[in-house]
Amino acid sequence: MAADTPAMAVLWGRTSTPRRGPKPTLSVETIAQAGIRVADADGLVAVTMQRVAQELGVTKMALYRYVPGKVEMVALMTDVAIGAPPATATTPDRAGHQPGGPAWRPRLETWATRMYERFSAHPWALEATVGARPIGPNEVAWLEEVAAALADTPLGGAETLDVAAALSGQVRMVAQQAAAYGADSPEQSLLATLGALLAEDEDRFPAVTAALADTAGATDQALDFGIQRLLDGVELLISRR
Repeated sequence: MAADTPAMAVLWGRTSTPRRGPKPTLSVETIAQAGIRVADADGLVAVTMQRVAQELGVTKMALYRYVPGKVEMVALMTDVAIGAPPATATTPDRAGHQPGGPAWRPRLETWATRMYERFSAHPWALEATVGARPIGPNEVAWLEEVAAALADTPLGGAETLDVAAALSGQVRMVAQQAAAYGADSPEQSLLATLGALLAEDEDRFPAVTAALADTAGATDQALDFGIQRLLDGVELLISRR
C-alpha cells in the first residue's frame, strides 16, 4: 500500500488537527482504544464509526476530525492492539558472553511467544492483518526486533525477513486455531475427535491410530514445537555459513 494514503498518514502521525472548529477533545489513541473495546467484545464486524462514536459518547461526525473512515480506524486499532514489541536483547555476562546459547535465539523465542499473546488477547487482529493494508509503526518495530536479533549472523536481508515471516506464520496458525476453539484446547479437541472417528477404523488408518495411542498425557505444544523446529532450522543454516 502506498505510503501517502490517508490511513498511512494517520498511523504515522503525519496529519494535523484542523485549526478551525471546536477545540479537540479526543486523540487517535483514545479512538483506537474505543474501537479495540468494541472489537474485543463483538468482533471486527461490529466496528463502525457509529459504534465507536457511541462508545466514546460523541457524534459520528466528531470522529471524522481525527480518523477519515473505517479503514483508518481498523489500521489504528491493529497497531495499538499489537503494541510495541518486547525488548528481547539479552545482557552479556562479564566475559562478554550472551546467556542461553546463540544470542539471537532466545530473542526470537520471546518475540514469537509475545506475538502469540497479543493475538490471543485480540483475536480480531488476525483478520485485520491479512492482505494489502496500512502498516503502522508498531508492526514495523516488531520486524525491527527480528532484524536486530539476526544482524550479527551471516543471514542476508531476504533470509532475515523470511525468518520473521515463518515465525509469524506459525504464531498466526496456532492463534487462529485457539481463537476458533475458544476456551477448549485445540490439540486436545482434535485428539478427541480423531479418537472417536478411528474407534472402529483402526485397521484403515493404522499409522494415525498408533500415533494417537502415543499421545497420552500430551499437553498443548504446537506453538512451542513449531517455534523451536523453525529456529533449529535457522540455527543449522547459520552454522553452515
